[in-house]
Amino acid sequence: MARIGLIEVENATPEVNDIYEKALRGKPGNAQKALAHRPEMLKAFLPFYASVGRSLDRKLYEMIYLRVSFLNGCHYCLQHHVASSKRVGLTAEDWKALKDGNYARFTEKEQTALAYAEKLTRTSRDITDADFEKLKKHFSDAEIVDLHLLVGLANLTNRFTDSLGLELEFPEEKI
Repeated sequence: MARIGLIEVENATPEVNDIYEKALRGKPGNAQKALAHRPEMLKAFLPFYASVGRSLDRKLYEMIYLRVSFLNGCHYCLQHHVASSKRVGLTAEDWKALKDGNYARFTEKEQTALAYAEKLTRTSRDITDADFEKLKKHFSDAEIVDLHLLVGLANLTNRFTDSLGLELEFPEEKI
């Protein structure tokens, strides 16, 4: 159960309803309903969220989001990204590998990004030039920036959703 009130469509201010309609087609999720307590943040966050990681392959995007969410134990984000990862071809076997931190089934580029995302999540202060040398074999500078933003975004949403007690809006998928 949510630890704060959620701003439902019927209780939203005109400003929030406008955001719900225009940006979310009238169907806000619980994360957006929580963020609606700060309409200016909701308005700024939605396009930011939509733009982060877009220079990366969509499958890799989902793999990174899932791995970070597994590391942080974020049920809400895991469930949302398991659902979206199906659309880019990830399978239950991929989810298990990501959960276990076993990257052997993935390409060298994916392994590099996943290992880096894990290090950035767990021990960002230990990032070295050698880590960047590995990244630069597979990624442009713009993609490296996007990778950092994506890992940061996943960590942000992981800390926002579960700690607020946000419930899923759909049936849970077993992972």
